[in-house]
Amino acid sequence: MKDNLTQRRDLARGGMVSFLGSATSALLGFVLTIVFSRLLGADGAGVIFQATGVFAVVLAFAKLGLDSTAIYLLPRLKLDSPEKIRSTITAFVLAALGASLVLVGLLEVIAPLLWSGVVSDVVRVLLVFVPVGALLLIASAILRALGSVTEYVVVANVALPALRPPLVAIAAVATGSVLVVAVAWALPLALLVVVAGVLVSRHLGRVEAGNRGVAIPSRGQWRTIMGFAAPRTVSAGLEQALIWVDVLLVGWLVSDQAAGVYGGAARFIQAGLVVDAALRVVVSPKFSSLLHQSKTEDVRDLYVTATMWLVLIASPAYVLLAVFSPVFLGLLGAEFVSGAAVLSILAVGMMLTFMAGNIHSLLIMSGRSGWAAINKAVVLTINVVGNLFALPHYGILGAAVVWALSMLFDALLAAVEVRIFLNIRAQFAEIVIPLLIVGAAFGIPSAIAVVVFGQSALALFVAVVVGGISWLAACRVFRSFVHLDGLVEMLRSRR
Repeated sequence: MKDNLTQRRDLARGGMVSFLGSATSALLGFVLTIVFSRLLGADGAGVIFQATGVFAVVLAFAKLGLDSTAIYLLPRLKLDSPEKIRSTITAFVLAALGASLVLVGLLEVIAPLLWSGVVSDVVRVLLVFVPVGALLLIASAILRALGSVTEYVVVANVALPALRPPLVAIAAVATGSVLVVAVAWALPLALLVVVAGVLVSRHLGRVEAGNRGVAIPSRGQWRTIMGFAAPRTVSAGLEQALIWVDVLLVGWLVSDQAAGVYGGAARFIQAGLVVDAALRVVVSPKFSSLLHQSKTEDVRDLYVTATMWLVLIASPAYVLLAVFSPVFLGLLGAEFVSGAAVLSILAVGMMLTFMAGNIHSLLIMSGRSGWAAINKAVVLTINVVGNLFALPHYGILGAAVVWALSMLFDALLAAVEVRIFLNIRAQFAEIVIPLLIVGAAFGIPSAIAVVVFGQSALALFVAVVVGGISWLAACRVFRSFVHLDGLVEMLRSRR
């Protein structure tokens, strides 16, 4: 049995690889947002944000929750029955293709009834890429589940976002067509699904170790797979809907331009989820494996450590986004600065949500994906109803408040359920102290910098430098309490 320090060192090692990949993805995603905004303007960017939002929601349903199923099931099969992995992967592929084709066919027909003009055209074009997108997500999850975090990072977090900005820029400059730009955005999915498939095939051969399993899944395997995947399908779809519904509602109820401004602010929030994504990649299969072995104390230590690191490392970016929102949105163009208050609200909401850590991954990896689906349904309903009231009265500012409150309620539901089902929870001090460290280290210098230099790049630079130094000093003082010992040990071992 691994001791806690070893487990933290493993988390740090895997998390570092994943973090670098996620950071690259976030940076390239930010570049892509600038390309959209600068070359298409708020109206064109609003169309793209709405269409890609629809694509993300449809894709979440089309993959049938099989990416999470792979993370949950394959580490267990690798321990107990490696000969069943091949047939399990076959089931993943067949199920995803079938669901994708049905959904695409249905939505191609009804899209003109839901959207008009260019938004409808762009949505229908992007839907064609849903099947390959589903297969790419599942193949990437299989790489994670079989232990190849590095290859997953290269394919999903580096290659995919790296291909998009140049292709989109070329399409925008050469044609000026939002439709062609959308195709350029989706094209890398078709290219990389082939690469991911080859990598999965290689790993499968190693896991089987010469004892090739059958390719056809049994009825029992289908029942096991779909028993976990079915509620996760709903949960994943609702999760994406929760992310994008406000952008879509702004486009429906206000305008494409308002959707562009709101979507631009929201893209900063999504691009900032670097640490959350990096830790989730590492901890999800570990949660599954440890829970399968009934190592509850190890699960709690892993969860608390990951939560502390998430709050401590991810929150500084959101403090800066909240305080310097006009500066950041100015990078997209002058017409986007009107969304500064929106960005500030979203950033504060996300910081508070981080206090729950990777709670959703823990709930799902415990086999309770049904509860996760119920949570998303409840929260999405609250979000939609809240937006229908807030948008006509308060515009995009109201949408931001509704989204932030929805995220907090979503995290609270999962935290309560994990405490009831698994008796796992973080102590109050374990999540508040990291947040106080970040607030003191970055919040105070940022506020002073704005007073002295105003909303400017110089003020942002001063806040980053002074805040960074203060944050590093605080991390050193509290390194044992916030479980940075595993990270320190890993760095020392590489000298």
